Amino acid sequence: MKLTCNIDKRGRRTRLVGGILVDLCGAIVIVIALRAGWWEMLTGGIFLCVAGSFMIFEGARGWCALRAMGIRTPM
Repeated sequence: MKLTCNIDKRGRRTRLVGGILVDLCGAIVIVIALRAGWWEMLTGGIFLCVAGSFMIFEGARGWCALRAMGIRTPM
């Protein structure tokens, strides 16, 4: 898959803002999990942080993985 630009400014902005929000939620989940000792919840928080970071990457590059695979997204 090539990383050619396949989304417009609105899609880029949406992915950046969404990625930041998902990253923040992941960080909150990680902090709560560490304080409470819930190791299963820690896995979910790490997954959220990875997903949010990928969304930020997509927004920064102007590239959508789903569109690159041929799936049409509404934005």
